[in-house]
Amino acid sequence: MPDNSRDPVDHSRTARQHAGETMKAGVNAPGLIATGVGVVAFFFGLAAFATGEPVFGTIGVVLAVLLIGGGMALVVKNHRKAHDRQKDWHRDHPEVPYEPPTS
Repeated sequence: MPDNSRDPVDHSRTARQHAGETMKAGVNAPGLIATGVGVVAFFFGLAAFATGEPVFGTIGVVLAVLLIGGGMALVVKNHRKAHDRQKDWHRDHPEVPYEPPTS
């Protein structure tokens, strides 16, 4: 069995190269937390509009858009880094067959 401890792809447990990457990678935690807080802020903003508080509703919705957008941008940035690391690894190890990512 070859030593693939440096291989960024978990070949033994999945056929998909990046399955569960978003939840397993700790660097994604700030992005996921920001997205979750943004969703909560969105619901509070909608509730504020429903109760007749347009100022708080606007603040909540604007905050939600910023948090969700920023959080998703962090997750996408880290996902691209993982793809780049995988491409670099395959460039350094040409003997291993390259499977295009499914994500």
